[in-house]
Amino acid sequence: MKHTHPPALLTLVARSLRGECTALRGRRALVAMSGGVDSQVLLHALAWHRKAFALDLVAHGVDHGLRADAAAELDLAAGLAESLAVPFARTRVAVAPGSNLQARARDARFAALRSAAVAAGATFIVTAHHADDRAETLLIRLLRGAGPRGLAVLPPVADDLARPLLRASRADIAAHAARHGLAYAQDPSNEDPRFVRVRVRRELMPLLRALDPRVVDHVNRLADSLASTRTGDDGGHDADDDEAAHEDDDREFVTNDE
Repeated sequence: MKHTHPPALLTLVARSLRGECTALRGRRALVAMSGGVDSQVLLHALAWHRKAFALDLVAHGVDHGLRADAAAELDLAAGLAESLAVPFARTRVAVAPGSNLQARARDARFAALRSAAVAAGATFIVTAHHADDRAETLLIRLLRGAGPRGLAVLPPVADDLARPLLRASRADIAAHAARHGLAYAQDPSNEDPRFVRVRVRRELMPLLRALDPRVVDHVNRLADSLASTRTGDDGGHDADDDEAAHEDDDREFVTNDE
């Protein structure tokens, strides 16, 4: 019997660069880094393919000033970038305490990344969202009452954002990190059940996988279908679904890789 194996992460990224994220080819792209496993693998994979796909890479990390360990985590990102001969810089932002803290931190982060991209002459910001992230995001939006346009989340390319890891799973990313001996940081907030995303990841997704092991693939296909039928693409966010999409943002953790 012939055994088939799922494609390795480098193959998945190559497919993305040939297809959905072909706009990155021949352009300067700023890779958003946090020191976490997702962004470490993202930079490593893009650097691996940069000659074949004419990628011009710079990397940037943002310290929100919310955790004492963040600077050390970005040191890991800087170390990997240096080993790959990718220019790295970082920005520290100040996010005041209060409601909607994580939403405000995310907004500050993207503002800093966009400023850094302009300064570096980068056309795109590349983030490390993967298939599991996308499935979780769609389910969170669904739980909050988003409509079809609000469920067209995290497309491979939208405006100045590109996501070449989107067809890779969390397991693919972990396997790549192990295979290539990549150092990365663990953010304890990713295990905090106070946050909606953590509960979806740890409680809801295992139940859905028990019903169908391919649920992540199915949810991603739904997001693809919804994105293909929408007009006026705004990167996965619809003003009509604003309230539903952002309700309780102060309780939902937003990772540095987002």
